[in-house]
Amino acid sequence: IHGHLTPGGGFAGGVILAGSFILLILAFGSDFMNLTKEEAGSTLYKNLAILVVVFLAVSGLLLGARIFFLNWLPKGNLGELVSAGILPLYNIFIGIEVASSILTIFLALVIFKEEISE
Repeated sequence: IHGHLTPGGGFAGGVILAGSFILLILAFGSDFMNLTKEEAGSTLYKNLAILVVVFLAVSGLLLGARIFFLNWLPKGNLGELVSAGILPLYNIFIGIEVASSILTIFLALVIFKEEISE
């Protein structure tokens, strides 16, 4: 089990997270989550997650190492949960970005359909 040590888990986790919110909306309706046309929360999370990923990517340059994507966190010991350095942070924020992007697309479709039916 080394999913937190390798890249790629952020996308799958983001899809699962977005799917859980989409299933809630499909099961209980859009009134359950008080969806409005001004639903900008998911877009805000998407933009913030992208900014954090970009900041993490250039943090090596900001720390003066002249290395893009520098792993500036300690790597830890083999077998420990926190042993991958900066990689889990990338996975978390990429997951948030993917989840909010998919949710934004779904919410746009739901709100657009409700506007047409009114």
